This record gives sequence, structure tokens and C-alpha cells, in this order.
Amino acid sequence: MTDDATPLPPDELGRRLTEVYDLVGPLYRRAQRSVERGLTGGELSLGVRAVLTLLHRNGPMTVPQMGRAQAISRQFVQRMVNEAADQGLVESIPNPAHRRSSLIRPTEKGAAAIGEVLRREHALLRETGGGVTDAEVTACLRVLGELLKALDHVDDD
Repeated sequence: MTDDATPLPPDELGRRLTEVYDLVGPLYRRAQRSVERGLTGGELSLGVRAVLTLLHRNGPMTVPQMGRAQAISRQFVQRMVNEAADQGLVESIPNPAHRRSSLIRPTEKGAAAIGEVLRREHALLRETGGGVTDAEVTACLRVLGELLKALDHVDDD
């Protein structure tokens, strides 16, 4: 075993990161069920919520940009954007950088809907126990980011 500041040897790193994957799957599925059961108030599907969150955090984006950001197919994102547009939550606007790939942005209704979802989510997450520190969250984000980078070679489509 090594101290906390020494990088793990490859075999130990592989074993420890497997523990992370073992937690990420159930965490994702429980969070998904939480959203489906009421965090969105029942008005947003998980896919539409993901689109609105991306737009809320990043501003207007193209469908391909959203697909890359979420590591999901452009076709799936397009279906979610269409669903959101049908509900009046997003709209297409001209993209000065690319004539054939419109930018998608939230409407006032969409911005209000995702704002409410994020407020509910924040209220729920702020109740997380365990005395988690900023350094621990930073380390968690770094490790998850490295795991994501290690899978960059996996095709999203």
C-alpha cells in the first residue's frame, strides 16, 4: 500500500478504479430514477433535461456539440431536441459559424423549467452527508475526468 500522495502502481490503480465503476453505475441509475420520479416535476424526460442542462451551462449549442459533450449519439440528441422543441422548451437560431447546423437555445419556458429542476436538485444534494470536503470533491472530479479521458477512443455513435 502507498501513501495518499504517491500515484498507485498500475495493477493497484486498476483494482481501485474498478471500485469507482462499481459505484458509478448504481449512482447513475438511482439519480436517473430520482429525476424520473419527481425531480423534474414529471414534465421533463431525462433526455430533455440533459439537453436543457447543457444549454443552461454552456449557452446555445449545436446538436453535434451536445452529442460530443454528453458522449451520446447526435441522433439521440436530435430526438431529445425535437421533443424539447415540441414542448416549447428550445428553439433553433441561425449559427454564424455554420449555415447548416443551427444553434439550439432554451426558450423562456425552457430556461424556467431547467432553473426549477436545478433548484430542486440543489436542495436535494445539499443534504448529502458524510462531511465531504471541497478537496474530496475536487479529487473525485479529477478521477472521473481521467476515467472519461481513458475512454475517449470509444465511439459515441
